[in-house]
Amino acid sequence: MTLDSGVVDYGPGERAGFGARLGRKLRAAMLPVMFLAACFYFLWHAVHGERGLLAKEARLQQIAEAATERDRAQSELAAMERRVQALRGDRLDRDQLDERARQLLNMVGRDEMVLPYGPERRLF
Repeated sequence: MTLDSGVVDYGPGERAGFGARLGRKLRAAMLPVMFLAACFYFLWHAVHGERGLLAKEARLQQIAEAATERDRAQSELAAMERRVQALRGDRLDRDQLDERARQLLNMVGRDEMVLPYGPERRLF
């Protein structure tokens, strides 16, 4: 409604000016902006977080390395058990015992020939 002096008189429910319109638009946009920010937060942590996709890949790599180490240790254990089994009292392999004693004492018989192996070609 207009007064005689040319000033616009707004009623109690109306607000005038650019600031009022901007305030209404900001209030209307606040909920979608907060929703988008929360979505971004959760998506970021789903990828980069402590239990995210990148951490999952790192854990799978560690599991694969641990499984490889376990398999290597198990094969080494099996080889040692076979060697110990051959040295048991009831089934003593005299050739293996003789070979091991000569190796530890660094001695050979007079009629034997020694063929040295390189460090990459271990016998056991």
